[in-house]
Amino acid sequence: MSVEGEYSTKLAISYSLAGFTDVILFQFFTFLIFTFYYAVIGLNVNFVSLAFVIWSIWNALNDPILGELSDRTRSKWGRRKPWIIGGIFPLIVINVFLWIPPAGDEIITFLYFLIIIIAWEFFYTMWSLNQTALFPEIFHNLDHRARANTWIQFFQILSLMIAFLLPSLFIPEYSNPLYVADYPVAAIVISIICLVSALLFIKWGLVQRPEFYADAVKTPSLLISLKFTLKNKAFVTYLLGQFALWYAFGMLPTIIPLYGQFVLNVTDSTLLSLLLAIGFISAAFFIVLWRGLIRKLAAKNANILALLAFSGTLAPFMFINDAISGLFAFVILGFGLAGALIVRDVTIAAIIDEDELKTGVRREGAYYGINGFIAKLTNVFIFLTISLVFNSVGWAVFDPLGTTEQTIFGLRSLMFIYPTIFLAIGTFAMVFFPINKQKYEQLIIETRKLHDSKKESMRK
Repeated sequence: MSVEGEYSTKLAISYSLAGFTDVILFQFFTFLIFTFYYAVIGLNVNFVSLAFVIWSIWNALNDPILGELSDRTRSKWGRRKPWIIGGIFPLIVINVFLWIPPAGDEIITFLYFLIIIIAWEFFYTMWSLNQTALFPEIFHNLDHRARANTWIQFFQILSLMIAFLLPSLFIPEYSNPLYVADYPVAAIVISIICLVSALLFIKWGLVQRPEFYADAVKTPSLLISLKFTLKNKAFVTYLLGQFALWYAFGMLPTIIPLYGQFVLNVTDSTLLSLLLAIGFISAAFFIVLWRGLIRKLAAKNANILALLAFSGTLAPFMFINDAISGLFAFVILGFGLAGALIVRDVTIAAIIDEDELKTGVRREGAYYGINGFIAKLTNVFIFLTISLVFNSVGWAVFDPLGTTEQTIFGLRSLMFIYPTIFLAIGTFAMVFFPINKQKYEQLIIETRKLHDSKKESMRK
């Protein structure tokens, strides 16, 4: 199935189901994996952090190499499809086994945790990297990308709500060891939902353009490709901004279950999940506003605004102390979340367009692979930060009865102070992003000419 440059709502919706699947799986993992192994299973926070550090070292190889292999894949199904199909089915199964650790010695639990998250990450990368790499190939200009991104973000926000709310239907209290058996039940239901949405995407949204099939032959070697990618000033600058966004975005769902219980005094998992979901419901309303801002400001200034907005909307979490104030804080957070969600794909698409003009081939896999590595690398900093704070307040081992003013301050700082530091660094970096609005528009014109030339060569 080919795409000749047209935009259709059907295609945008069908493609959006890939992100829907992706976000449910990733956010379910992010939201509860720390709380489950730290509070429910009782694994020492230092073991949890060590596992994630090793996991991230694995990602240093896993994401870029899979990205390069994807770019260089030659098959009758194109470059991305074999990896997408090969990744999703094992991922769906492993998504259940994440929550069934063996009973016994803490070292055995640690080793199981380490092995299962590495396996999960391998197949998640196969799926996620390749489905996201299709975005700039399918949608060709800023208008198409902004319109498609509206649908993508709508489904991603819906998936976030499912990832945060659905577990609460099965798990009454997230940090209570009494409900350990309810976690795999929630995982089974989520896996079924994701399997259905993934199959719908594969059937109607997995579109590849034949004129790029030959790029697998022209793609440079791994080392040369990495050299091109990492010397790209726009991409390196973008990575610094994205690192900040991913750190803040990843810290929120990771720490919310404990922050909600001990700072907002919300123990009911449904209410806690609802508060978090409200943030993303609010973001859904702000998506349309951000779509207009992207068209007006283009990628560079929209990214700077998103980083500043995210930081500002986190500020209330340093001061609130009950569910009602939490409700208002999450509504306000929606503006920052919407910006963080929508600017990413539009910006990296421009970087890939610029790279294609320089190299003559589209190397989405290389860029999304390194981008994925950076996104996962933030987990090292997230869990090292959590470990540092929890050790300093006497929470190396979860102790719900040992909560002090220091503990409360530590949880507040994880929600605001640390993310704001990273967001400030990211904002400074994006000031130097070289692709302004005028250059972005010129890239669209030049890449369209290049694609027309590739189509003409195919006809001959």
